[in-house]
Amino acid sequence: MKITGSPVSTVTIGAQAAPAPVQAEAPAAPAAALQSEVLKPAADALRAMPDFDAARVAELRDALARGELPFDPGRLAGLIQKFHGGR
Repeated sequence: MKITGSPVSTVTIGAQAAPAPVQAEAPAAPAAALQSEVLKPAADALRAMPDFDAARVAELRDALARGELPFDPGRLAGLIQKFHGGR
């Protein structure tokens, strides 16, 4: 979304109208500008890697099932809320 015009718009709350700042989008950098010959080998290595380590996931799942890996559902819920919502 591109915003043009005045840097301040009006937001109506109940019967009152209050100014609200409007943020314009930063211009997108060309993809070629983000690539460099220095980073190319690292980027290629990352693309070659799997999205996740299935063997490690299976190992952790088994350890959790055996009770060898501590699990705190309250802490997990808090972390999910902190990083994925609850703003």
